[in-house]
Amino acid sequence: MIFLEKEGALIAKRQGETLRIEPWGKNSLRVRSTMYPEFTGRNWALTVDDNCKSDKTAEISITEREDGPFASIENGKIKATVNFAGVITFYKDEKKILREYFRCYGGTESKESRCLKYINRDYKPHVGGDYRITLKFESNDGEKIFGMGQYQQPYTDLKGCILDLEQRNSQVSVPFAVSSIGYGFLWNNPAVGRVTFGNNYTEWVTEASKELDYWITAEDTPRQIIENYTEVTGRAPQMPDELLGLWQCKLRYRTQEEVLTVARTCKEKGVPIDCIVIDFFHWTVQGDWKFDETYWPDPKAMVDELHSMGIKVMVSVWPSVDKRSEHFYDMLEKGLLVKNERGGLQNYDYQGDCTVFDATNPEARDYVWQVCKKNYYDLGIDMFWLDNSEPDLIKYDFDALRYYMGPALEVSNIYPQCYSRTFYDNMKKEQKLPVVNLLRSAWAGSQKYGNVVWSGDVPSTFEALRDQIAAGLNMGLAGISWWTTDIGGFMTDDVNDPDFRQLLIRWFEFAVFSPILRIHGDRGPYDIPPLDNRDFGGGYLHTGQDNELWSYGEDNFKIMKDQLNLRHELKPYIKSLFEETSKNGSPIIRTLFYEFPNDEKCWETYDEYMFGSDYLVAPILELNQFERQVYLPQGKWEDIRDGKIYDGAQTITVKAPIESIPVFRKK
Repeated sequence: MIFLEKEGALIAKRQGETLRIEPWGKNSLRVRSTMYPEFTGRNWALTVDDNCKSDKTAEISITEREDGPFASIENGKIKATVNFAGVITFYKDEKKILREYFRCYGGTESKESRCLKYINRDYKPHVGGDYRITLKFESNDGEKIFGMGQYQQPYTDLKGCILDLEQRNSQVSVPFAVSSIGYGFLWNNPAVGRVTFGNNYTEWVTEASKELDYWITAEDTPRQIIENYTEVTGRAPQMPDELLGLWQCKLRYRTQEEVLTVARTCKEKGVPIDCIVIDFFHWTVQGDWKFDETYWPDPKAMVDELHSMGIKVMVSVWPSVDKRSEHFYDMLEKGLLVKNERGGLQNYDYQGDCTVFDATNPEARDYVWQVCKKNYYDLGIDMFWLDNSEPDLIKYDFDALRYYMGPALEVSNIYPQCYSRTFYDNMKKEQKLPVVNLLRSAWAGSQKYGNVVWSGDVPSTFEALRDQIAAGLNMGLAGISWWTTDIGGFMTDDVNDPDFRQLLIRWFEFAVFSPILRIHGDRGPYDIPPLDNRDFGGGYLHTGQDNELWSYGEDNFKIMKDQLNLRHELKPYIKSLFEETSKNGSPIIRTLFYEFPNDEKCWETYDEYMFGSDYLVAPILELNQFERQVYLPQGKWEDIRDGKIYDGAQTITVKAPIESIPVFRKK
């Protein structure tokens, strides 16, 4: 191994590999490795200004040990050492926190078997192309791992989990992990891959890449880890006060009259809504990005009336482009559509023969924005629902697609972030208010582009509700604090089923104590006839049953209306949470250990959470459950329902009638 210091970085070269370790933010290091002559220069998620790269000059040492040359680089609390075989070990305040897994003759730091011939960084070349790169770390016994985005599973602690680094409907890969032993780790690579947090070792895999790239920070608390991470990847802008209440949505409002009728009825019934959402197929065909005039004859007048009632208007925009679209062949000729590696153009087949526009191409982003600006934004539309933003595909065959930025295997996880920038970058130039849009996917750093990420088309089950708690907590720990769900779940067979209605109420009660309160869903049964017999346009596609608060009977209406009133009472507090996340990246819904890192019980309790620093929320996650146990950390806690005070550091049993879930305020 040949070591040298260059421009404040530690450089190491061996057998064709170049390794670069440099300070990048407070108590943090960036590590890159390549078998190519040069690094790509892409910073991926590390896109904040260069002044965040380092807050001090790193201490670099190059020495000799008995077994060969040895080097170290130190930036505040974190230090990395590299032995003669290139094995990296990380320390926090001189205590080992992470070491690459290397079990091979010559260079093994472990006292265990070295005849296995496992190496730490394994490059396997694709014929005529890039590398499949595998990075291994030794596992730490007793360690817990959190973050990594949104996976539809009940596990908040990810130790022992295998996670596909792929964007799918309801699965959001945001590859930043928070460790219970005091470090945060960003896999700074948008390639398709996989991570295994095994008990024997941790393994990161990228299916196709030119280089290995990761970032690591060392701190004493999760709060400090998240602050360091969002310092170098960005933080959310300030959420406008007028969006902290209810967002009204259903599948689908088919006409402008339906939208106006709902808004007027909300006003009559005393249901304040901040936003109403016009969902998919208000258009002609996918890729036209405009209202179907048959059912939306005067959208400007509609928007003006909604604005007069203090309601923001959001429309759904999909990245899919039907071959029948008026823009398809123009975009095809200009190279603005995703390319297939082999045969055909169809990548999406819902209601048409479609592909998707290439959001990684700046020219494609500008093209789509200009169409949407003319047909939506200039009419007064306030926000965009960027659905299918993974993008959704017939089959997630990532090796079959190629983007402007590179093969899909190499770059596809960043697609939703690029898609969001189609609107964020341009809306930021057009308006003074912060940009807020709704997306179904995200990647590391997406938080700074005004993205509210929702958890996708999840089923209407208590099992799915439980999974959303884990998803929301881990999204927050991955830096995505603007997060929401479809209240009641998306896929409902029968709105008249009393079990579903109970689920809806429990989901609503949880959502009151989440970042964005948004009701949505595809409500069956599907017995509403279409508006016309065309095979395209806004009238032919099915719609779901009514999904307004009064749609589920008077008793349930009263409960949800009371809960909405509670949300409005909390608005000043919720505003402070959005201000905090803009300031330091703190999640809005938080694991208990985020607020109480010294309480071991909080590192093991995942069926309750903190809503900011003041409220502990214990959602009901089972059918016909009307009481539950709640762990209260150290301190005094007040049940907000009856004012009763409890001592902390104990588990209590409390009632949970259908009208409310247990919520405690820290005294």
